[in-house]
Amino acid sequence: MGGGQSVPKITKQDRAILELKLQRDKVKQYQKKIQTVLDREHEIAKQCLATGQKDRALLALRRRKYQESLLSKTDGQLENLEQLVSTIEFSLVEVSVLHGLQQGNEVLKEIHKELNIENVERILDETAEAREVQREIGDMLANTLSMEDEEAVQAELRELQSEALGVGETERPITLPSVPETTPVSKAQEAVEEQPERARVPVAA
Repeated sequence: MGGGQSVPKITKQDRAILELKLQRDKVKQYQKKIQTVLDREHEIAKQCLATGQKDRALLALRRRKYQESLLSKTDGQLENLEQLVSTIEFSLVEVSVLHGLQQGNEVLKEIHKELNIENVERILDETAEAREVQREIGDMLANTLSMEDEEAVQAELRELQSEALGVGETERPITLPSVPETTPVSKAQEAVEEQPERARVPVAA
């Protein structure tokens, strides 16, 4: 069997909010009870008047008025309780946000430690040294190759660059034949040159 799920920890703030909400619910229940008494006293006063018992009707209305004053006080208490619960809950949210900001600041401090001037300069120096070593290796290899090998390497490099740009074999430029340098002969001239010379016939006298 796997371990049971962890039970959320109940803090003092949670207990305080829960207690305030319980008190609020009790006040609401008390208000409902008072409202029931108010309605009953009102009906009693009506019945007493209907039977001609004016004094009893007046007493019922006085009791009703007293219950109304209690209801008014409970309205104020209920408002205070609800406002207090809202204030505590909002304060807890502010504390949570503040805690998140503190953690974020700590993370930023750690990042700034990694990005101090010395580390940045060290990384740049290492990068420059690596480029210098790469250049020296390239020069050394170039000096050890023959001219034919270097030309072959350059040709292979150009081919790789063409492949990287998406230029295939069929897309290579077509070499057109060179234009002849001789002057073109017109068709009339060709006909004259191809026609055999006619024998000249002497004209009779």
